[in-house]
Amino acid sequence: MMKKKSISASKASLVLFLCQMISALDVPLDSKLLEELLQPPTITQQSPKDYIVDPRENIVIQCEAKGKPPPSFSWTRNGTHFDIDKDAQVTMKPNSGTLVINIMNGGKAEAYEGVYQCTARNERGAAISNNIVIRPSRSPLWTKEKLEPNHVREGDSLVLHCRPPVGLPPPIIFWMDNAFQRLPQSERVSQGLNGDLYFSNVQPEDTREDYICYARFNHTQTIQQKQPISVKVFSTKPVTERQPILLTPTGSTSTKVELRGNVLLLECIAAGLPTPVIRWIKEGGELPVNRTFFENFKKTLKIIDVSEADSGNYKCIARNMLGSVHHVISVTVKAAPYWITAPRNLVLSPGEDGTLICRANGNPKPNISWFANGVPIAIAPEDPSRKVDGDTIIFSHVQERSSAVYQCNASNEYGYLLANAFVNVLAEPPRVLTPANKLYQVIADSPALLDCAYFGSPKPEIEWFKGVKGSILRGNEYVFHDNGTLEIPVAQKDSTGTYTCVARNELGKVQNEVRLEVKDPTMIIKQPEYKVIQRYGQVSFECIIRHDSTLLPTVIWLKDNDELPDDERFLVGKDNLTIMNVTDKDDGTYTCIVNTTLDSVSASAVLTVVAAPPTPAIIYARPNPPFDLELTGQLERSVELSWIPGDENNSPIRNFVIEYEDGLHEPGVWHYQTEVPGTQTTVQLKLSPYVNYSFRVIAVNEIGRSQPSEPSEQYLTKSANPDENPSNVQGIGSEPDNLVITWESLKGFQSNGPGLQYKVSWRQKDVDDEWTSVIVANVSKYIVSGTPTFVPYEIKVQALNDLGYAPEPSEVIGHSGEDLPMVAPGNVQVHVINSTLAKVHWDPVPLKTVRGHLQGYKVYYWKVQSLSRRSRRHVEKKILTFRGNKTFGMLPGLEPYSSYKLNVRVVNGKGEGPASPDKVFKTPEGVPSSPSFLKITNPTLDSLTLEWGSPTHPNGVLTSYILKFQPINNTHELGPLVEIRIPANESSLILKNLNYSTRYKFYFNAQTSVGSGSQITEEAVTIMDEVQPLYPRIRNVTTAAAETYANISWEYEGPDHANFYVEYGVAGSKEDWKKEIVNGSRSFFVLKGLTPGTAYKVRVGAEGLSGFRSSEDVFETGPAMASRQIDIATQGWFIGLMCAVALLILILLIVCFIRRNKGGKYPVKEKEDAHADPEIQPMKEDDGTFGEYSDAEDHKPLKKGSRTPSDRTVKKEDSDDSLVDYGEGVNGQFNEDGSFIGQYSGKKEKEPAEGNESSEAPSPVNAMNSFV
Repeated sequence: MMKKKSISASKASLVLFLCQMISALDVPLDSKLLEELLQPPTITQQSPKDYIVDPRENIVIQCEAKGKPPPSFSWTRNGTHFDIDKDAQVTMKPNSGTLVINIMNGGKAEAYEGVYQCTARNERGAAISNNIVIRPSRSPLWTKEKLEPNHVREGDSLVLHCRPPVGLPPPIIFWMDNAFQRLPQSERVSQGLNGDLYFSNVQPEDTREDYICYARFNHTQTIQQKQPISVKVFSTKPVTERQPILLTPTGSTSTKVELRGNVLLLECIAAGLPTPVIRWIKEGGELPVNRTFFENFKKTLKIIDVSEADSGNYKCIARNMLGSVHHVISVTVKAAPYWITAPRNLVLSPGEDGTLICRANGNPKPNISWFANGVPIAIAPEDPSRKVDGDTIIFSHVQERSSAVYQCNASNEYGYLLANAFVNVLAEPPRVLTPANKLYQVIADSPALLDCAYFGSPKPEIEWFKGVKGSILRGNEYVFHDNGTLEIPVAQKDSTGTYTCVARNELGKVQNEVRLEVKDPTMIIKQPEYKVIQRYGQVSFECIIRHDSTLLPTVIWLKDNDELPDDERFLVGKDNLTIMNVTDKDDGTYTCIVNTTLDSVSASAVLTVVAAPPTPAIIYARPNPPFDLELTGQLERSVELSWIPGDENNSPIRNFVIEYEDGLHEPGVWHYQTEVPGTQTTVQLKLSPYVNYSFRVIAVNEIGRSQPSEPSEQYLTKSANPDENPSNVQGIGSEPDNLVITWESLKGFQSNGPGLQYKVSWRQKDVDDEWTSVIVANVSKYIVSGTPTFVPYEIKVQALNDLGYAPEPSEVIGHSGEDLPMVAPGNVQVHVINSTLAKVHWDPVPLKTVRGHLQGYKVYYWKVQSLSRRSRRHVEKKILTFRGNKTFGMLPGLEPYSSYKLNVRVVNGKGEGPASPDKVFKTPEGVPSSPSFLKITNPTLDSLTLEWGSPTHPNGVLTSYILKFQPINNTHELGPLVEIRIPANESSLILKNLNYSTRYKFYFNAQTSVGSGSQITEEAVTIMDEVQPLYPRIRNVTTAAAETYANISWEYEGPDHANFYVEYGVAGSKEDWKKEIVNGSRSFFVLKGLTPGTAYKVRVGAEGLSGFRSSEDVFETGPAMASRQIDIATQGWFIGLMCAVALLILILLIVCFIRRNKGGKYPVKEKEDAHADPEIQPMKEDDGTFGEYSDAEDHKPLKKGSRTPSDRTVKKEDSDDSLVDYGEGVNGQFNEDGSFIGQYSGKKEKEPAEGNESSEAPSPVNAMNSFV
């Protein structure tokens, strides 16, 4: 007899194209076959039943269908034929039934309201869509009304009515104030489901005149505003406390009807003082677990996914310290129709029988009506093979003309269901879908499965032959599967050959040949052995293999189940592994793995590294292997094993490890069975059915494990039903219309007998559907096609073999495949918190539209432009992800006074849904950064000129600059502070009426309407009418920043051989300055190791000059770049060039000094005696030179050449204006232009001011103010 099995699939599993039905054909999902088969139309996509459209946009009514030949489409509107050719505004997409109604070019959406239905038709039948009701959305204006102020006594209750305009769909209600801030809500003040604002008791702080109710119409993205409501609370002493009363609902009882599957919302809002607390109970039952939620401070009871079991009386109780009040709401749950068994497509052969079943439930019970090709079946053309019996159509002896599409309509007062199911009668000769001459290769003693995928109508009979003229295959050594697959449970070498599959039905016969090759198994004939090696020695493991000559083996060595260390001491040969210079780290287990394309074997050995013994001593070694293994007391599920221990080798045996080999399923592979104490030499072993056992024993002592003993004799246990089912059963869809069921297959010895297969069963959860099952073999995955998108399924996988089934498996819950979310989050709102932070809110999308596991929401936001500069730049979108079902998030790091856009998208396991419409928001002004620079020039006796640059980041509209300054005396004490406000459009200022020869400290910052920014400081000195000695100064600090370093350069004037240092830190940080010493007298330095994209502050100082230093400069490193810039300061050619320039300057200085050192008088005293009050001349405007110093008699100009005496000295008796007097005992010197280069000994905490040389009389003291 031929051995048959129920529905199964081979390794190249054939997926069902249509759902299985009694007496129906299974059509394999073969693309070439499907292109050739005729098929009635099937609706694949259609618009929702209740379709609300935007009246400002084109209306798109979807209708897509498939079929062979491709179907044609037609439409009805309000029950009559809709001729789209007569309406210029209506078009139909090519090769589609989708209608596009052009509203944006003159059409009016109201003119196209109605009920639409699509029909897809070909020669095999007609499928129809749902009735699609088209309605344009409406957002009417609020009716004008005169609102009187509400005068309420403190402690009384109050209800502010919203009464929004009726829109389509209904609007979302919320309360805000004039500043568009949501009104705070609490247990005392809250919004009801009807939109009204309820006060359980009013307080004085409730007084305000801007209670505004807003209605948001999401479909048209519009918001309507009610006129503000005024509330004035007057106080009376004392405030009377009140027990609770219900503001809504009124009375003691009410009723509520809700539909099955919807969300039930019950509300109780109470008045009272103190504020009452609300509690909910269900009379005679408990509130459903995991589906009950409390909202609005427990004033709203929310039960999701309600069913008929949720009907009953729900009581809300409001209580405070003075009493309580309650209200009972009687809830009735009705149900629109829902499927119990929806009709499914039916593929039959001529003369076969079949049924279409349409079963639905609802409350009230729905009526079932049938249609054929869109026509009520009562008036449809008669078909003698068809008989209607209530919710079932019975087909008998069908013919090809019986092909049609049938519609089942289940309806009650709450809705309807419409399903299309076709009957397709096919007469097709047999076809074999498996490729001809396909080669199968297996290892000897393992199963072989030869495919013969086929199709035909009527269903063909399958026969197998071996060889070209061989006889038909029969007998227990073969298993014939219903899908045509031939299984050879234990393939031998003589099974090699050509096999012929023959498929025949009454319309013809076809055959196909495949080839089978049976290979010798791969074996390790010389396994690696346990080794004990002394430290720094050499050890080698052998791994000699035998394999089929046609297979190419690869050998891999592992150490402790991981790759070998990357060390040249490990040498891998053709059949060995050698380790040189062994260390303690080499101790471990080494495994040799041999792989071919068909099988894999492995063997392991342990390496123990020991220290060299100092003197000959007792040798401790691993024990010798046990021997003389014997099996006794053989039973179906147990056997007794005994053995004789080997030599202990001076270390007592602690335990014996028993291993087994399954010669039937995994020859050559040894598995752990059990272990016993070292004093025991017999053990009772538990066995599994259908295993060809061999046993071996390993002895273990403190040194390690012995070599395995020789194997025992083999013992084959009898077959039995499987004891267990596959583990790790899962159901996860890979596509939106499938369910992929996977499991971990049983091991060979777990099969308990030949013919191991799996019964895979599934059904849709919560639909009262029957289980669908399929039996497969040699696979661990099955794909169910044609499933709805992301619905739960109950799944179970049961093992079976030739003797029967395993115990009933447990069920797991899986889901069909996810699809991209359908809709974008709505009601996206942005609340700008400050100039750099905003909070975005959105409404969660309905879970049904997520079509997958909700992972969260993504907010895309980007800067459009700066409002102060009005210049666009490259858009760099930023993304923030908010996990879970969050409906808000914070957007940090925004730039002040800028325009931004954002949108929100929902994310599931498949990906992102559509983006919400872009939301524009603007950040307010912030405080500006510090001015880009501050320079002080043109010092005179009583004035200084200030020049500055606007802030790099104004962060708003500059309103003014603030200048503060104060004098500093020689003891560093600060004088009174003067503040000046300067218009924002100015960039320079001349300060007059200052004290002569006085140091001033300046503080300068910019302002916006928000406030003042960070300030920049400088110091400067007014001059005296003397020759200007050179005052040490460091100025013009400049930076050139790169990614991780910055070049710092400066200009210095003062004593030679100054030792400079550079101090720097992160701008705005309170951390101490970091200090770097500059080698030599260079005027540049490279700061390295900086962080990319960071703002730094820097200043330069000189050691030994009383700690004076330059003003601060701020720079920012560039963003991280892939390429690196070359530091010019570290290049050899640059250093050589700088050294040559320095040498040339030194030579020039020496020459100038020699030429100047020739004596001469400095006529200061004579001039001062003659003119005690010198006249100060301003700078000439025509040539930019300084004014002349003249006396009162002849007003002769003092030439520039006369400003410096020829002998470069000033005698004490010649002038009272001695340099010693001004230099505090330090003799000064002059350089070639007459400026003072001695040290200014006053200790200043800040840097000297910048300035040009004075145009006044050449007093030596004034030289201190000309430090450039």
